[in-house]
Amino acid sequence: MELAHSLLLNEEALAQITEAKRPVFIFEWLRFLDKVLVAANKIDVKEKQKKLVEQLTGLISSSPGPPTRKLLAKNLAALYSIGDTFTVFQTLDKCNDIIKNKDDTAAYLPTKLAAVACVGAFYEKMGRMLGSSFPETVNNLLKSLKSAESQGRSEILMSLQKVLNGLGGAAASCHRDIYKNARSLLTDRSMAVRCAVAKCLLELQNEAVFMWTAELENVATLCFKALENSNYGVRVAVSKLLGTVMATALIPKQATVMRQNVKRATLEEVLELMATGFLRGGSGFLKSGGEMLKVGGSVNREVRVGVTQAYVVFVTTLGGQWLERNFATFLSHVLDLVSHPRATQTHVEAVYSRRCVSFILRATVGSLLGEKAQIAAAKDICQAIGKQMKAVEAVVNDTNGENKSGAADIAASQHVMVCALQELGSLVQSLNATASPLIQEPSIGLLETVTSVLLHPSMAARLAAAWCLRCVAVALPFQLTPFLDRCAERLNNLKTSPEAVSGYSFAMAALLGGVHQCPLGIPHAKGKMVVSIAEDLLRTAAQNSRLSLQRTQAGWLLLGALMTLGPSVVRYHLPKMLLLWRNVFPRSLKELEAEKARGDSFTWQVTLEGRAGALCAMRSFVAHCPELLTEDVIRKLMTPIECAMTMMSHIPSVIKAHGAHLKASAAMVRLRLYDILALLPPKTYEGSFNALLRELVAEFTLTDNSANTTTSLLRSLCHYDDSVLLGSWLQETDHKSIEDQLQPNSASGSGALEHDPSSIYLRIPAGEAVPGPLPLGVSVIDASVALFGVVFPHVSYKHRLQMLDHFAECVKQAKGVRQQAVQLNIFTAVLSALKGLAENKSTLGPEEVRKSALTLVMGALDNPNPILRCAAGEALGRMAQVVGEATFIARMAQFSFDKLKSARDVVSRTGHSLALGCLHRYVGGIGSGQHLKTSVSILLALAQDGTSPEVQTWSLHSLALIVDSSGPMYRGYVEPTLSLVLTLLLTVPPSHTEVHQCLGRCLGAIITTVGPELQGNGATISTIRSSCLVGCAITQDHSDSLVQAAAISCLQQLHMFAPRHVNLSSLVPSLCVHLCSSHLLLRRAAVACLRQLAQREAAEVCEYAMSLAKNAGDKENSGININPFAPGAGSRRDIHCRHQGVNITETGLEGVLFGMLDRETDRKLCSDIHDTLGHMLSSLAVEKLSHWLMLCKDVLAASSDMSTAAPLGGGKDEESEKKDEMDDDTMFTTLGEEDKSKPSVAPRWATRVFAADCLCRIIMLCENANKAHFDLAMARSAKLRNPKNDLLVLHLSDLIRMAFMAATDHSNQLRMAGLQALEDIIKKFASVPEPEFPGHVILEQYQANVGAALRPAFSQDTPSDITAKACQVCSTWIGSEVVSDLNDLRRVHNLLVSSLDKVQAGKGSSSQLYRESATTMEKLAVLKAWAEVYVIAMKIKKEAETKPKRALKNTDDDEEDFGTVDELPPDSLITLVQPELPILSRLWLAALKDYALLTLPAEFASQLPPDGVSIQFLCSPRPEEPVEHVTSCLQALHTLLDSPCARIHIAEDQLLGVELLSVLHRLLLTWDPPSVQLLVTGVVQQIVRAAQDYLQEKRNTLNEDDIKEKEMCLVLGEGGETGGLVPGKSLVFAAMELLMFILVRHMPHLSPKMSDSPSHVCAKPQLSEESARLVAATVTILSDLPSLCSPAGCMTILPTILFLITRVLKETAVKSVDNQVSPPVSAALQAIKTIVTLPITKTEETHKQWTSLIRSTLASILEYSQPEGTKSILDEVSMLTAIALFLWSASTEIIGVQSLQNGCINRFKNALNSCDPWVQAKCYQLLLSVFQHTNRALSTPYIHSLAPIMVEKLKAVESNHPNSNTELLAVQEGIKVLETLVALGEEQNRVQLLALLVPTLISYLLNENAFASASTVLKDLHEFALQNLMRIGPLYPHAFKTVMGAAPELKIRLETAVRASQASKAKAAARQPPPTIHSVPTIKLKTSFF
Repeated sequence: MELAHSLLLNEEALAQITEAKRPVFIFEWLRFLDKVLVAANKIDVKEKQKKLVEQLTGLISSSPGPPTRKLLAKNLAALYSIGDTFTVFQTLDKCNDIIKNKDDTAAYLPTKLAAVACVGAFYEKMGRMLGSSFPETVNNLLKSLKSAESQGRSEILMSLQKVLNGLGGAAASCHRDIYKNARSLLTDRSMAVRCAVAKCLLELQNEAVFMWTAELENVATLCFKALENSNYGVRVAVSKLLGTVMATALIPKQATVMRQNVKRATLEEVLELMATGFLRGGSGFLKSGGEMLKVGGSVNREVRVGVTQAYVVFVTTLGGQWLERNFATFLSHVLDLVSHPRATQTHVEAVYSRRCVSFILRATVGSLLGEKAQIAAAKDICQAIGKQMKAVEAVVNDTNGENKSGAADIAASQHVMVCALQELGSLVQSLNATASPLIQEPSIGLLETVTSVLLHPSMAARLAAAWCLRCVAVALPFQLTPFLDRCAERLNNLKTSPEAVSGYSFAMAALLGGVHQCPLGIPHAKGKMVVSIAEDLLRTAAQNSRLSLQRTQAGWLLLGALMTLGPSVVRYHLPKMLLLWRNVFPRSLKELEAEKARGDSFTWQVTLEGRAGALCAMRSFVAHCPELLTEDVIRKLMTPIECAMTMMSHIPSVIKAHGAHLKASAAMVRLRLYDILALLPPKTYEGSFNALLRELVAEFTLTDNSANTTTSLLRSLCHYDDSVLLGSWLQETDHKSIEDQLQPNSASGSGALEHDPSSIYLRIPAGEAVPGPLPLGVSVIDASVALFGVVFPHVSYKHRLQMLDHFAECVKQAKGVRQQAVQLNIFTAVLSALKGLAENKSTLGPEEVRKSALTLVMGALDNPNPILRCAAGEALGRMAQVVGEATFIARMAQFSFDKLKSARDVVSRTGHSLALGCLHRYVGGIGSGQHLKTSVSILLALAQDGTSPEVQTWSLHSLALIVDSSGPMYRGYVEPTLSLVLTLLLTVPPSHTEVHQCLGRCLGAIITTVGPELQGNGATISTIRSSCLVGCAITQDHSDSLVQAAAISCLQQLHMFAPRHVNLSSLVPSLCVHLCSSHLLLRRAAVACLRQLAQREAAEVCEYAMSLAKNAGDKENSGININPFAPGAGSRRDIHCRHQGVNITETGLEGVLFGMLDRETDRKLCSDIHDTLGHMLSSLAVEKLSHWLMLCKDVLAASSDMSTAAPLGGGKDEESEKKDEMDDDTMFTTLGEEDKSKPSVAPRWATRVFAADCLCRIIMLCENANKAHFDLAMARSAKLRNPKNDLLVLHLSDLIRMAFMAATDHSNQLRMAGLQALEDIIKKFASVPEPEFPGHVILEQYQANVGAALRPAFSQDTPSDITAKACQVCSTWIGSEVVSDLNDLRRVHNLLVSSLDKVQAGKGSSSQLYRESATTMEKLAVLKAWAEVYVIAMKIKKEAETKPKRALKNTDDDEEDFGTVDELPPDSLITLVQPELPILSRLWLAALKDYALLTLPAEFASQLPPDGVSIQFLCSPRPEEPVEHVTSCLQALHTLLDSPCARIHIAEDQLLGVELLSVLHRLLLTWDPPSVQLLVTGVVQQIVRAAQDYLQEKRNTLNEDDIKEKEMCLVLGEGGETGGLVPGKSLVFAAMELLMFILVRHMPHLSPKMSDSPSHVCAKPQLSEESARLVAATVTILSDLPSLCSPAGCMTILPTILFLITRVLKETAVKSVDNQVSPPVSAALQAIKTIVTLPITKTEETHKQWTSLIRSTLASILEYSQPEGTKSILDEVSMLTAIALFLWSASTEIIGVQSLQNGCINRFKNALNSCDPWVQAKCYQLLLSVFQHTNRALSTPYIHSLAPIMVEKLKAVESNHPNSNTELLAVQEGIKVLETLVALGEEQNRVQLLALLVPTLISYLLNENAFASASTVLKDLHEFALQNLMRIGPLYPHAFKTVMGAAPELKIRLETAVRASQASKAKAAARQPPPTIHSVPTIKLKTSFF
């Protein structure tokens, strides 16, 4: 392939390769040439031009295939336009000669077609340069057009289109000839030719004025004829032609109008012409008007659908502004279409016409108009509805019968109503909250108008009105509750009107069904209201026969709708519902038999409707409340259901007796029964299987049904991938809703609400705008087929066999059309059953069952109906899957192999080739591996059958399935398959689009199979890869959108596996062009691919997209500047084409994607656009900050000015055209910019919400990127260093503005997003200082903006979720301490006060619109906000109190200009909060209490108080919500308890404290996060401290009145004299309970239960940092508790407390590397000290207890510190410290016991002998404190035991030098202890003591030689010893002399050392310069400025 990459064709290389590979080589060269010519140097091109032309023209006659000829023509034309044009006429003549050639053989055809393509390309590229030769060329083409076959006709027409395009107005002389020759081909039998003609005529009408003047009617007639028997492609092309011609006739193009004086058509004429097509179909008209208007002839559906599309093209071409101005006229015209009798001849036709009109309105109003214009359009629709309704009322009230045609008028008006109301509903729903002006303006009267239609005589109109109300309520949820109330009230007032009962119950049901789309819901009580209304209706139904039917239906409809509210509401009404259901049906078989004989036909109708209604409500219950389906409930439901099943068998006799009009009601009962059974577990009704299956089979085999009704489920049961065979990809187009009408199954696409009123409250199926249940006849069959699939897997094999045989019999019996229908239904049922078997993992059954099934399926594989063949293939695959036996699969495969080898007819070859694909699809590569080779070889052979595109399509489709399912096993067949795919791509005519689509699928499957190997560089892989790339290039260039979509997904796969080899520079621009495709699947594919590319290479993607914009810009400007009136420069066509292409402006691809979000409605597409933008944002937003912020700002700016639509696609309106004519100069400047700068429609609310979310993401990305983004000073300096530096803080004003725009919008979602953005901005920028004004922050200047953004959220009618969010922002704002202006602060504060008032209003307030949990959410948010504000206020106040007062002199000099003015006094915030505190503290407590109660586990339910738990919490669906609210409440409580008054309050009322502690305890039961637990401990500590203070105060007052008995003091505190603590009343008990809970949660082994259990393992995990803090806090509080008790009370709790503290000490005293003491240890030590030094006045009794307690505690600690073998990691230091604490604090009598004393001494000995110097050092320190104890009796034993060991240790240092600082420290600490002992000793013993100390110290001194080389540690030791000796000498002169005299060698060492020391000091002094100030360190100098 690389050899093909040269400017000239490498003929040597070409000659060397095989014949088969040459076409690929040539194509690859042409591809290379196409890219290189544009970029090449002109001189190089001219040098080689002659040779190149020779090579290229030579290729024309080498029979090139379609893609090759296209590229060849393109290259030749490009070559001439770049190089010299001398020989162009010769080449043109050569081509003309080839075209004239009379050779009609198939072999010569490719050459002819290539010549035709070249001619087209020349004219398109060079246009007028070839002007002189064009008449001859055109004649030549037209001549050969007459004799050409279909491929030739298409190619010639495409060339003519290009000729016209290139020449523009210059070709005027040929226009009529072309028109005459082309128009007859518009009804050609080949669809490809029709498309080509339509495109050619579309080009022609740009210049040929006669087409839209004189010939206008004929063109219309032609188009209508062309639409007859058309396919989708033709409909799109012809409708585009028709719509454009009509638009041009109405508003002609500027350039042509100036040249000729043209008579313009009026709007009425144009619309009238289009209406004729819509109403009368195509064939011959205006000729004999009379016969045409006879109502007999049916309208051709294809024509109607095509004209519908043409209406949309017509309006789109004229643009949004035109539509805005002429909407009323247009609306009345399209509504007239559905009221015309020709449009509504049958019910199904009427529904089809309605769907068409709805499509026209949705596609125009929905996408061309901006939000303001849409609101205006909604007003117009309202008026139209009102006008219609007035007319209807006139007829209804006309009792005299003056109006003869009244009934017909009403019938016609219902369809108008349905269309108008549906569009109104859709409009309001898409506008969402932006539609509020529509409701609020009384002049429009939208609600009154819509509600008036609820009384329309026709059910369809009433349902449409109800649906419209549901849409309004979903868009504006604050209307939902008032609507419900209003309907309920009217229903009660108008109980006697059948229409009112029906209409208002529809409305209520619709509204209830909409609740699930409103997150805030409706009040709980509304459920009760609905039940009582429904009960009343059902009870009174029998009272008045005129109303029986309506009341029965209405009652059950409401109950069905109620179920959609879910279990929380339904639970209360379930017993009543079960009773109602039981009563509808007879109680026993006897009653059932008896009722057959009773009743007349009307009674039966009411009875059947009632039972259908009851079953429908049951079904709704089962579907929406699965949680309530207990076994008991199911049993109770089964009673009426079984009765209904029995009743089914009686119905035929009832119908016979009372008339066929009962059939519909009976069918409705069956439908409801099947629906509910399909939802219940089959086990529950297995006893009734036989009877049920009889019914089901009879239903879908049409046993009692004379109509040939077919099910609609077949397509959905077939595999999605088979859409290419089924044509079901049409469901993925923008025209889905009207194209459905043309599908072959019964009533396809005729869904309408009136077919099943219950769908008004059900969820809408995804992708539908309005629910559209199919007609009853189809629905029943659908339901029976679905239920058959559910039941079949549970039926015995015998029964299965009977049914399968019966199916075969049914097929045999039926004939003709009926046979097809029966077969379709049976196949759908069989597929449904096989699917059920697969899902249940069951098997099909024994041999005879399989055989029967196989016979049935195989028989259909050669059925002429392609849908049946498809279903048979699918069924075969499913059978193989459920049987799963190799022999069975082999048998099936062999059968198809044999058939394919012998069969010659298309039908069997297609059916059996699909069978092979399906077998592989369902049993995968492993199961069907042995058949792989045969399957592939057969299918490859079939795919080459050029005579039948259909065989090629099916075989290639199957091949793709096999490649997909075989995976790596297919690797061996990749090369032959790939070469076949390439060959076919290069030869199959492009008109066979299905073949190309399948080739694309095969290519994609191969790429996936080869997978990551594609990255390799081996020869074979390179060949495979380049073949794949060539294949992608060919499919990419195909004209069909689906083929292009396949190409994109292939490239996407390639990019995934081998990203380096996919050329983004060409791929990205082509994807951008597809973004504006008119084909949904192509747009989806393009965006999906961009999404993948943006994930890896966002920057490149954006760059390549921008290159497209640059190129477009250059072309455009050059066009405009040459001549504004040249065709193709200023004309609308050009602008239109540019819009149709892609309109990338300076906003880049991102801008285009944002624009698409406004137009697209497809969910998948929008989600991919969001993801793509998300990936781009993540990669690029930080680098291109301004660009992205600008994008978001432009989108959000639409919030502030919901501007009307700019013309779409530049559809210029008359005024702007006049303006252009007046002023030519402006045209140069404005035309280009006008069009680019304004999007077609101002961004819609959903896009604005997305932009606001993007804003938050940008802030987050900047936060992770660089600190400078949030630091103004850094940002400014960075900007100075490099102007390209772009930092977020520099855009702060934009950020605030955007958040403000969003937060104050109409749309609630946008307000939420705006408030979120505002909160993010405040949090991130609150602390950013303003460099120019020290002490201030940059946000201060935006105080007013923030206040203004928050204010609207607190208005009365704001939804709770927004108010809740706004409260959050308020507290963040106040808490950020930015607000410096008291007035601004007060404003924001007032907002919070207003919300607090709302909270207090409580349940009594009448205006409850939403579910209680919404109110609760709002309340909690308000309380949380206040809590946060209060915490901040107290913090500020505390800080202010601790800070020293600022010196006043500052204010005069440097801060004069700003500092003092807006500084807030520190207590201003607390003074604002103070007045609300009493209310707040009550509410905070209440919230915590409710919360704690509600989150109790179920087993504590019995303890719940009957009142006190607000229902609000019970309805709260989200337990995860309040964690922040809880933490805020806790913080607030903590802060509240800082204030003295609150502490006194809680201490005085002990029960309040206990209550609070139990609330906190419950909170801990449900909340795990340590953050919550820490906050709880904080609050507990506050409560305990408050109680301590209070008690102390009491004790103090008692002590002052000392005279009173001291005993009073004894019983003060909990426990009194007895020491008993009462749970529930004792604060200490409550606190201990809670603290114990925390301890056990973090140290489970503390609980004896845990540690005794056999499973308990000793390994104890290390506590996390948070847990450690928690344990420490808990221990601290525990040690405070005894102070709250009387002495007796102390004795009750101390054992527990001491046990816990010592255990915590034991568990947490673990050695750490850095010898740090962990928080729990230090807390435990502190606690021991607190407890041992408790100042308790002890009586005799307690003293004994106390002594034993303290002793046992010390004993425990001694035991714990016993050095065990395993416990090497125990932290001895902490244990010693604990022991020392006891020794210091307790009296000798308590711990002077011998055994304890020995234990303590032992521990110290162990520590002294420890090998860890740190332990030694600490031990010395602790001993020092013990030795110094005032009580000699205590310290003496220790001195006697331990001093000798110490002296030994210190003496040993002389020989065992210290090596580290820690060791040195140990020695120094030891010496200190010795010195202390010397000091403690009595005078007479002093000499002996010094005789121990002094020699030891002198032994540490070094001699001079040793000193120089010694380590720093030893030098330090030397210095230490010397200093100490110098200090000791003067202290004890006498004793010192005695010691020194006794040992002269000591004296010499000491003197030497002293002398050396002095000498070194003198030296140091000499080195220093004389004037320095002595002995003052330099650091001192720096700090004291003198």
